[in-house]
Amino acid sequence: MSLQQFAETHEVFNQVPPLDGANLYRVDLPLQEWVRRFGGGWAEDRLDAYGALAGGPLMAAGFLANENKPVFKSHDRYGNRIDLVEFHPSYHELMRTAIEHGLPSLPWTDPREGAQVARAGLTYLHSQAEAASGCPLTMTFAAVPALKLQPDLAALWLPKILATQYDPRNVPMEQKAGVTIGMAMTEKQGGTDVRANTTRAHAVGAGGPGQAYELVGHKWFCSAPMCDAFLTLAYTDKGLTCFLLPRHRPDGTRNQFYVQRLKNKLGNWANASSEVEFRGALAWMVGEEGRGVPTIIEMVALTRFDCMVGSSSLMRQALSQAAHHCAYRQVGGRVLAEQPLMQNVLADLALESEAALALTLRMGRALDRPHDEQEQKFARLVTAIGKYWICKRAPAMINEAAECMGGAGYVEDTILPRLYREAPVNSTWEGSGNVQCLDVLRALSKEPGVLDALFAELGDGHGDARLKAHIQQLQAAFRDTGDIQYRARQLTEDVAVALQAKLLLEAGNATVSDAFIASRLGGGGRVYGTLPRGVDVAALVARSTPHPV
Repeated sequence: MSLQQFAETHEVFNQVPPLDGANLYRVDLPLQEWVRRFGGGWAEDRLDAYGALAGGPLMAAGFLANENKPVFKSHDRYGNRIDLVEFHPSYHELMRTAIEHGLPSLPWTDPREGAQVARAGLTYLHSQAEAASGCPLTMTFAAVPALKLQPDLAALWLPKILATQYDPRNVPMEQKAGVTIGMAMTEKQGGTDVRANTTRAHAVGAGGPGQAYELVGHKWFCSAPMCDAFLTLAYTDKGLTCFLLPRHRPDGTRNQFYVQRLKNKLGNWANASSEVEFRGALAWMVGEEGRGVPTIIEMVALTRFDCMVGSSSLMRQALSQAAHHCAYRQVGGRVLAEQPLMQNVLADLALESEAALALTLRMGRALDRPHDEQEQKFARLVTAIGKYWICKRAPAMINEAAECMGGAGYVEDTILPRLYREAPVNSTWEGSGNVQCLDVLRALSKEPGVLDALFAELGDGHGDARLKAHIQQLQAAFRDTGDIQYRARQLTEDVAVALQAKLLLEAGNATVSDAFIASRLGGGGRVYGTLPRGVDVAALVARSTPHPV
């Protein structure tokens, strides 16, 4: 008997076929329906094309970009200070593809009805492949409204911000066809409390909006430090003010912008986040002097919206992986997706994913209507509500999806660990949970008509007695202003769930809306997989399971 006979210990079987190469748009029925519902159907060909890229080459690039983190080079081999961050070619592939397909520019260059929804759909697909590259893409997209407050700077920068050309070279913007924009707001001593900042701005000449200043200070978080310019905050004699700070001066020399180190982060590995110092860095005032927070909020509102998009995207990819796994993996001789308890879990995850997507794209529709007063009041409030709730739900939901896959969901060969590491950044970045809930209260108390706009949106329950009762409880909760700050998280959660339930009801798929309302408004369990009896779990699982086309 040959020893070779014993070399083969087993046959590989009961394994799941790869999902590699799936068109992430074609396998996502909820995405298709909600994009159409909110006016983005005209972009279906673009979404379909990007879905193929996201599930194919961009998915592969995402793994490479995370396996090869950015590296900071402070000096060249001759000892000259260069402050460069080097990225793996896969990162540049992700950035180039996104910019060429208009992810940072679409709503500004083609502002038709549904443009924000279509752009959110494209970003939703991109972030499933690799979410960290979304940081500079988001900031470039979101910088546009803030820069428009300073027309002279906008005339210089916007043509290149909105160009669909990616140029990663470290050269002055005058030598580039396209540029990216970053943001540097927080400092060591203040964090979210930007009014505690100490960075100072000194006028080079006369001073005032659009004029040059030199900035001296530091920033504790400067994300994507290889961007071509940054919106940042510094104090003048009139208060905290917004500035645009480029990496290069007009004469082509490097600006006095120094990277101290890169952050060693929980996730978001493909993106470089850094600590920086301004040592007389040349910058130009954006907007009114002393009104830096309202100016930069124009940018922050959109980056918060993208936190909603990003968390929804991570949840969808986690669901896709879990549902695909369970559609093939057998336990006890039966496919997991056909076993009642696993159906309960998968159906619950599907509800969470679709509700997050629905609220996110509803926000997109509001952004598509900047001249509609009701929609703008809705957007003002729901930016904070959605950012809080969807980003809070993502980590636990992704953890549950990984558990559906057992040990396979815990190893780096799959995308689940990366999704799980990535999820907390969206709840922390641009204001953590408490900041969002306090912003909800601020909008309701200081901006007339916002609460009325909310209840006009919610209506009377749309024929569902459970939702109607929930809305009535909400109205009573807002009338009671005692200890309202203490209750802010509960109020924000209750509003978010009411909005999601209303959107699902309006969409007309009773299987989805009934299950969501029964589980979220009916006092269900505290973990996923505790749906009440009577839910059509098989239909919910089938709706969200990717079937490669």
